[in-house]
Amino acid sequence: MILFPAIDLKGGQCVRLKLGDMQQATVYNTDPAAQARSFEDQGFEWLHVVDLDGAFAGHSANGDAVEAILKATDNPVQLGGGIRTLDHIEAWLSRGLRRVILGTVAVRNPALVIEACRKFPDHVAVGIDAKGGKVAVEGWAEASELGIIELARKFEGAGVSAIIYTDIDRDGILAGINWTSTLELADAVSIPVIASGGLASLDDVRRMLEPDARKLEGAISGRALYDGRIDPGQALALIKANRAKETA
Repeated sequence: MILFPAIDLKGGQCVRLKLGDMQQATVYNTDPAAQARSFEDQGFEWLHVVDLDGAFAGHSANGDAVEAILKATDNPVQLGGGIRTLDHIEAWLSRGLRRVILGTVAVRNPALVIEACRKFPDHVAVGIDAKGGKVAVEGWAEASELGIIELARKFEGAGVSAIIYTDIDRDGILAGINWTSTLELADAVSIPVIASGGLASLDDVRRMLEPDARKLEGAISGRALYDGRIDPGQALALIKANRAKETA
């Protein structure tokens, strides 16, 4: 089980949105590279980065900030937001990114995702962002008619390394993970699922360590880490203790 700290980029700064609304952005750090180093120093093993401007623009918009992050941390980094072509994927992986997250293109062009998995095995994740039970695209600005599980099943057997599932209705408001729909998704597919949106407290961390959640790869935390609602040392100690118990 992995706890992924999140860096969401808007205008080159680390921000958190409320309910996916770009007009409700709180700036937490003006130096994304320093934030990445801080997360590594705290003991986190991965880093989750989203180019928010890129998600709306359809191409990378915070490239300099992402490159600074990659230089600042030895942790593996996964990046989503505006990655829409095989050339985009190859360019980011060549710069040291561990995993790209494909969201809008997974809805618009699932064949491209399957081809990307073939060309870049173990380096492609799918981001499924849902609002009202339907998949949202274009930086959460548009709703599709696709159901969550319907989309996920398109990629069974394709080699997708993970599905990052975000409940937009809970994102950034510290309401807790939507465990019901997250675990339903994890039960429906063989692809590892990462929970996102609403992780609010150590109780959520404890919940993701329960037996029925073991099928998850982990969860992403943003605002709760920045606001101090989750103490990194305590959260990581819980995860470490759980790993030791499972391997004993």
